[in-house]
Amino acid sequence: MTQTPTAQPPAQPQAPKSAKAHFTVPAKHPMVTVLGSGDALLRVIETAFPAADIHVRGNEISAVGDAHEVALVQRLFDEMMLVLRTGQPMTEDAVERSIAMLRAEDSGEADGEETPAEVLTQNILSSRGRTIRPKTLNQKRYVDAIDKNTIVFGIGPAGTGKTYLAMAKAVQALQSKQVSRIILTRPAVEAGERLGFLPGTLYEKIDPYLRPLYDALHDMLDPDSIPRLMAAGTIEVAPLAYMRGRTLNDAFIILDEAQNTNPEQMKMFLTRLGFESKIVITGDVTQIDLPNGTKSGLRQVQHILEGVDDVHFSRLTSSDVVRHKLVGRIVDAYEKYDNDNGTENGSHASRGRSRGK
Repeated sequence: MTQTPTAQPPAQPQAPKSAKAHFTVPAKHPMVTVLGSGDALLRVIETAFPAADIHVRGNEISAVGDAHEVALVQRLFDEMMLVLRTGQPMTEDAVERSIAMLRAEDSGEADGEETPAEVLTQNILSSRGRTIRPKTLNQKRYVDAIDKNTIVFGIGPAGTGKTYLAMAKAVQALQSKQVSRIILTRPAVEAGERLGFLPGTLYEKIDPYLRPLYDALHDMLDPDSIPRLMAAGTIEVAPLAYMRGRTLNDAFIILDEAQNTNPEQMKMFLTRLGFESKIVITGDVTQIDLPNGTKSGLRQVQHILEGVDDVHFSRLTSSDVVRHKLVGRIVDAYEKYDNDNGTENGSHASRGRSRGK
């Protein structure tokens, strides 16, 4: 007789392992620097780790709950203490970015060994009572790439710090005498189309298109020194057309809004490179203002120079946006809409810019 095996009861899922972590905040660090004003930082941490109960008593902090989450909480507080020891305050944004970096590393999505503390404490430039530093892992890698390479492309959406960080590196290079001048340029696409309709001299007509570069300079240098430096040629701000026929030696050169160059302009600019110079090219290939049918030099150059020695492409994403949080969500929403509908910037190619520029 064949015996039918007795059905086994289904295996019960194992409860997640529980753990407890305990750490003491050194007396030299007031608890408000760790927990935030009104416990704002603590609330960010509690929201990010719902499987861990975090308790604070005096300068003692404990976390109890899921072992995996508790381990991440422990690492987060360790990283926060490393940042605080440098004298730099922790903000809600810095805590959120630290958590994102730790989770990316934990899931294997991170492709490097940089820690949150290393990213958040890398100073580029201190000026006028404030310090400019990268705020995300990709920003740190972008800044590091500028140090290591002669030509660097910073490509990404609005608000990712592409131009601002490049400007900070340019000012740092000038102040440390690595270069003798800074040259800032951008294609004045709209000025070229409507120049005759604008009042004033040529400089007055193109000034609105160069204004963002001036604004960044005023953030990083004594405003009273800028006219003197510009008069001496130490700092030059000019439209891209003024670069033709020149060889730029001993200079830190930034081409901004490079998505609005055509392939010929991009080649012209790149071949201006002289001895002891460095070039940083920034742009957002999702915001191209070229006439319909004109290819973007920034899009094309990625296929031409990718892999060339001493040329580096840094690509930033919506997660690197350091403006209002909503900017990152807007960038993601446009990208999703375009992917779902076969559009570019929310519009079909036949209605505006051509695709494949």
